[in-house]
Amino acid sequence: MVRIPGVVHDIQHVLADHTALPPGVSWRLAEPGRQLDANVVNLAAGHTIETHAEPDLDVLVVILSGTGCVETNGTTLTLTAGELLWLPRGSTRKVTAGARGLAYLTVHQRRSGLQIGFGPPSSG
Repeated sequence: MVRIPGVVHDIQHVLADHTALPPGVSWRLAEPGRQLDANVVNLAAGHTIETHAEPDLDVLVVILSGTGCVETNGTTLTLTAGELLWLPRGSTRKVTAGARGLAYLTVHQRRSGLQIGFGPPSSG
């Protein structure tokens, strides 16, 4: 399969006014054959993504717009537009949007999809 480089999304509207977007994931990288997963996430003011961890993958977070904080492994970090946050595999995080909300891009290695295979041989 030949993959052709190209623009996959324009984030100017996120940078201009993320508060006009509905909360949640506003974009996902979906190109076939990719090795990365990426999402643009928009949180309304004061909203939180509860504590969770990515046990297997490092995650890079790019703060696009707004402010907020991330609680990670016992530390609270303030987030502002333009910052890059690295979350090494196994680290926990809880993300809370600030007074004007928060929009960010996450990038990590693509997880392998579920595969149908053969189970262990039966003993009967």
